[in-house]
Amino acid sequence: MLEIRDLRVRFHNRDRDAVAGISLSIQDGEILGLVGESGSGKSVTAMSVAGLLPRKQCDYSGQVLLDGRELLHADRAVLRTVQGRDIGVVFQEPQSALDPLTRIGPQVEESLRVHTDQNRAQRRALALEALEAVELPRPEEVYRKYPHELSGGMLQRVCIAAAVITRPRLLLLDEPTTALDVTIQAQILELLKKLNRESGVSMLFISHNLNVVRKLCGRVAVMQRGTLVEEGLSGEVFRCPRHPYTQRLVAAIPTRTRREARP
Repeated sequence: MLEIRDLRVRFHNRDRDAVAGISLSIQDGEILGLVGESGSGKSVTAMSVAGLLPRKQCDYSGQVLLDGRELLHADRAVLRTVQGRDIGVVFQEPQSALDPLTRIGPQVEESLRVHTDQNRAQRRALALEALEAVELPRPEEVYRKYPHELSGGMLQRVCIAAAVITRPRLLLLDEPTTALDVTIQAQILELLKKLNRESGVSMLFISHNLNVVRKLCGRVAVMQRGTLVEEGLSGEVFRCPRHPYTQRLVAAIPTRTRREARP
């Protein structure tokens, strides 16, 4: 479904590759976790898949294939037909992803306006359906509100609704729960599991939180300084990590014993 082949990205103001020749694949209906510390290349990898690389600011090579269609070197016009239709993106900060001066409804409908010829009533019906699917209470009220009238957790649900309204094949989630408290974080993870189970959408879930990845992802890939150091089934990687860097990450996962041992 998605295949990344020998992806390399170096920004012009950096002295090393942000992504140094990684290869990854995601199968239909799979949730792949991509983990690593800040600056390891996770988000740049996602930007490469989504067609969001600032091409004038970096050198890049390799291939990004979605159902065999090459995206990394594709024209902007080609990318616009894919972005929002075949690939949905959810970012870390929903407040910065939404226009504060526009009501929620039109923002959820944006991809439908770009990629379909549906009329206003049809778009509204699908937006309400999407808001209900992400378990927002009273979707019609949410539809009419402005972003500042909703909590952070509700805004993240809105962003997910906007990302899945066109029923994309792939959902890219870049630290989507980091800014949320633990209770809301758990609710968002359950929502993502439900969407994956019911719609079959594949997901690339980027996080530095291994506990979150362990709960959501069937497979995990570990990045360090732009390289892929380990990849495998989540249960196996967390139970018996092979690479020293992965071992350190797993050892740092908070456990009840470690929390109780703190002064």
